[in-house]
Amino acid sequence: MNIGEAAKASGVSVKMIRHYEAIGLMPAATRTESGYRVYLPEDVHALRFVRNARDLGFPLAEIEELLGLWRDRERSSADVKRLALGHLATIEQKVRALQAICETLRHLAKACHGDGRPECPILQGLSERESAAAPSATRASRSRGGLRHSGISAVPRG
Repeated sequence: MNIGEAAKASGVSVKMIRHYEAIGLMPAATRTESGYRVYLPEDVHALRFVRNARDLGFPLAEIEELLGLWRDRERSSADVKRLALGHLATIEQKVRALQAICETLRHLAKACHGDGRPECPILQGLSERESAAAPSATRASRSRGGLRHSGISAVPRG
């Protein structure tokens, strides 16, 4: 099948198939005399594997390792489990950070009167925050202290 058919069958775009080949995640497809890529059913199966791993949020480096393990019939399932648990730990840490951000925003929104007054605890809190990417939200989640420990004050300064 050609690249368009492989894309449709695997759920991976033509652009991404080319990208995966360019970076070596997928082997270069065989080509016809006129230069068109030809894909076999096992290529489509591997593309589906990659798509499923991407859907679970695995980074490309780990997908490459998982592909190698998938193709290796002598693999140890312990290696696969190690990768999966490592990825799960990363996701759980991101979830905790997002929950802390939600809690901070919830507190800021609750502190804001939302009326005609110019004072706004949300803007005040944002101006006091270390930076948008600062780890203060993570500190807040660890301490469970909410805004007091996140570096953001819900009380406007006088």
